[in-house]
Amino acid sequence: MDIGKRLRIIRESKDLSQGDIERRSGLLRSYISRVEGGYTGPSLPTLEKFARALGVEPYQLLFHNSGLPKAARLPEQNHLTKPAKKLLRLFDHMSSGDRKMLLMMAGKLGRELSSSKSRFGDHLGRFRAN
Repeated sequence: MDIGKRLRIIRESKDLSQGDIERRSGLLRSYISRVEGGYTGPSLPTLEKFARALGVEPYQLLFHNSGLPKAARLPEQNHLTKPAKKLLRLFDHMSSGDRKMLLMMAGKLGRELSSSKSRFGDHLGRFRAN
């Protein structure tokens, strides 16, 4: 199915106008019209804007069956530890909002640990100099 047609079908099923999508997403109405008409294709960040404006998950713009799409099969990851494999399985079952929040928290924790090590290294260097 054409992504533009899919966007229009979802928008109309929610009783939204192109103007409503413009206000909710910040995308220009003329651009929305061009996408829905099949004259241009949206980038992934733009698809995320459409999804937020329509109140759906981004995958729903690309997947037109009921339920969740099946995840792609990845090669076995035999090198991972058992806890790491369990974490990946749990990550697969999270909602996209929970994944984003977890990744944001992990990023902040990583930056904090990085800066803590740097500060600790500064203190240790001064201690060794004395």
